[in-house]
Amino acid sequence: MAGADTTLERARPWSAPRHMTEPAVIRWLLIGVVLVFLGLVLILPLITVFVQAFAKGWEVYTRSITEPDALAAIRLTLLTAAIAVPLNTCFGIAAAWLITKYQFRGKQLLITLIDLPFAVSPVISGLIFVLLFGASGLLGPWLQEHGIRILFALPGIVLATIFVTFPFVARELIPIMQDQGNQEEEAAATMGAGGWKIFWKITLPNIKWGLLYGIILCNARAMGEFGAVSVVSGHIRGMTNTLPLHVEILYNEYQFTASFAAASLLVFLALVTLAVKHLMEWKHRQSLADAYTYKGEGQDADRS
Repeated sequence: MAGADTTLERARPWSAPRHMTEPAVIRWLLIGVVLVFLGLVLILPLITVFVQAFAKGWEVYTRSITEPDALAAIRLTLLTAAIAVPLNTCFGIAAAWLITKYQFRGKQLLITLIDLPFAVSPVISGLIFVLLFGASGLLGPWLQEHGIRILFALPGIVLATIFVTFPFVARELIPIMQDQGNQEEEAAATMGAGGWKIFWKITLPNIKWGLLYGIILCNARAMGEFGAVSVVSGHIRGMTNTLPLHVEILYNEYQFTASFAAASLLVFLALVTLAVKHLMEWKHRQSLADAYTYKGEGQDADRS
C-alpha cells in the first residue's frame, strides 16, 4: 500500500505548499483583478474584432476575405511561414545541439546573439536589411548588376521574418537539452551508434514536445509579423502585402469591415495556435505522469 501511495503522489498534479496558501478573500481578489484585466485588455478587443468583421453580414465578410488582394496576402503569408519556419527549426536544433553538447569559446556570445531579436525592434531589423540590400546599401549595387531583387520581393520578406523568429525554436530547446544532459547520447556512442542514429533514436524523442512548442510559437509569430516586413515589403498591393499589412492598408482606407474581416483570420490563427499549444502541454504533462507512474511501479516491484 505504501508503494501505491508513493506512485499516486508522483502522478498527482502540483499543489501549493502550506506556507504559500492565502486567505480565501485574497485569492478571490487576485482572481478578480486578473479576470478584469484580461477582459479589458484581451477578451473585449478579440470580441470586437469578430463583431466588426460580421457587422454587415456573412456575405460581406466572405467577399472581404476572398477578393484578389486578400487572397494574395493570405498566400504570401502562408508561403513566408512555410519557408521561414523549417529554416528556423533546422537552425534551432543545430544551435541547441551545439550549445548544450559542446564546450567552446564564445558560447555565451552565441547565446546572446540568439536572444538579440527579442531586444531589437522589428522596425530596426527591417531597416538593417534596407541598409544591406537597398539601392544605395552595402550590397545593393552588386545585386542590381546581377538582376537579383531582395527588397520589395519575397526574399526580403522571408529574411525579415526569419530574423525576428529564429530565437523561438532554439530558446525552447536549449533549457530542455541542458536538463537532460549527455548521458544517454554518450552511452549510445560507446555502443557504436552513429551521430544521426543517436539524434533520431534518443535526442529527438526527448525533445519532441519542446520542439513542437517552439515550432508553434515560431509559426504564429511568422504569420503575424508586421514591423520588419512592413519596412522591406514596399506595400505593393496584391504582390508584397502579407495579411497584417493588408489589414493596415484597408483600415487606413476606411474599409473597416474588410479590415476587421482580414484581422479575424489572424485572430483565428492565434486561437488555433493557443489550442494546439494547450494540447501539446497537456500531452507533455500526460507523458511525464505516465513516466513517473511507470517508474514508481518499477521501484515498488524491486522493493517487493
